[in-house]
Amino acid sequence: MAMDDSESCGSRASPAEPSQQLRMHRKLEVYSEVLWRLRESGSTEALSPSFEDDLWAHFNRLPARYALDVNVERADDVLTHKRLLQHAQDPANRPIFDVRIVQMPRGDSFSNFSGEETLIHPPPTFGSSSNLESLTLEVEGHVQNGDRIPHSTSDLSRPMLEITFSTEDKPKLLSQLTTLLSEVGLNIQEAHAFSTNDGYSLDVFVVDGWPYEETDLLKDVLQKEINRSKKASLSVGQWSTMKENLESKEDFPEYIQIPTDGLDVWEIDTKFLKFQSKMASGSYGDLFRGTYCSQEVAIKVFKPELISLDMQREFAQEVYIMRKVRHKNVVQFIGACTRPSSLFIVTEFMPGGSLYDFLHKQKGAFKLPSLLRVAIDVSKGMNYLHQNDIVHRDLKTANILMDENEVAKVADFGVARVKAKSGVMTAETGTYRWMAPEVIEHKPYDHKADVFSFGIMLWELLTGKLPYEYLTPLQAAVGVVQKGLRPTIPKHCNPKLADLLEKCWHQNPALRPDFSEILETLQIIAKEECEDRRKDKSSGGFFSALRRNH
Repeated sequence: MAMDDSESCGSRASPAEPSQQLRMHRKLEVYSEVLWRLRESGSTEALSPSFEDDLWAHFNRLPARYALDVNVERADDVLTHKRLLQHAQDPANRPIFDVRIVQMPRGDSFSNFSGEETLIHPPPTFGSSSNLESLTLEVEGHVQNGDRIPHSTSDLSRPMLEITFSTEDKPKLLSQLTTLLSEVGLNIQEAHAFSTNDGYSLDVFVVDGWPYEETDLLKDVLQKEINRSKKASLSVGQWSTMKENLESKEDFPEYIQIPTDGLDVWEIDTKFLKFQSKMASGSYGDLFRGTYCSQEVAIKVFKPELISLDMQREFAQEVYIMRKVRHKNVVQFIGACTRPSSLFIVTEFMPGGSLYDFLHKQKGAFKLPSLLRVAIDVSKGMNYLHQNDIVHRDLKTANILMDENEVAKVADFGVARVKAKSGVMTAETGTYRWMAPEVIEHKPYDHKADVFSFGIMLWELLTGKLPYEYLTPLQAAVGVVQKGLRPTIPKHCNPKLADLLEKCWHQNPALRPDFSEILETLQIIAKEECEDRRKDKSSGGFFSALRRNH
């Protein structure tokens, strides 16, 4: 799953590093406990001669994190997960789901004299373990990095339900499932997303917002919403069949029509395009290094088997936007191949790579002067985009590239959009760790969603850490929306920079600054830092020592 932190699952005999050995030991413990409990319960399935191997295969399909999060006291729920994954192999069943009540409302009639919570139904399958992957629901509130985050009082008055989905693992699946739950009025309080090593998903949501104690009606409502969604979009297989049977070229044109706005077509002549080496691979395509008319370029190639009507529209939107922008802090668009069977987008080659790779793969770090220079570059690029009514919608370190002169440039306009005339947009997009709360909640939003993402990205540059690294992406999203979760600003942070971070990720979009204000603030901080360094240098470090002593 594109948004999930996946782990590989080996066999019992595979060699492992110490941390992997610890996870393997824990997985074996959970597996053994679940096996014992199921046999003790008299489960017919558990008494089968092949069950032991089948159960181990189930645990091995899923990341080690699954065993860490399983509630062994609910061992029979592992059978439910196993069954859902098996049934999901049939395309006609997807997505398949299960619903059960896990907790009744808290109140006088449900509490004992000691004031402790009384559960009418069993606790959730997940979330009862002590690891930090779980966003636990405690009456007292949740604690993250020493900061207490209060729970909504609505948590105390509604039944809690656990909804488990299984389907084929695919891009944007988590977005689709959270949208589905939101559409039927449910609030996600806890979430666990797991990708199997053979292309399927197991996603567990603890939700509230359903006013009834029985679940049959909710199952019907969810199934109707799933059926409605299926009708609204064609699968890749259906599209391939439809493409073969088309009689009119207008339905599947030889070239995708890109709005011109009086500009040139920018169609790439493929005989001048040479591929060299693959640099990256993603859900929708591959990124290659190459040349076009002897100029070094990056070539984004969309996978032919995934080309659908929706992808054609997204491709046309991306090309349309990239052709409109010309700025030194935005990656330069060179051209595109618009034939549906082979869609390419060609841009300038950025030899410095992405900020994400520098921070998290190369384990690099920014000193404050370099950090400010990069942040100013990004702010200039984003200010230009917003002045031209373009909302990026997926601003993060992976989409900021560096050229040979260490100039930072905004890249990847795959989900960017021209701002609507109303000034607001809907529909969730982006990446959960950097996503604004209004986007996660499927509420109308505007360019200030990019400002929130910039604030998270700026914190990432400052600390060198992945935002909410102790949570899965979906759990981070739940924390941001339900608990007001934000990264912890380091104590040594420049006060003006700390203030800017808090303004950028303010809950209220209207109170977030524009990029013109952000740029001005960063330039002031950079100027002050430059003056301080000049004073330190001219005085042999006296002022620096004085500040340290006071």
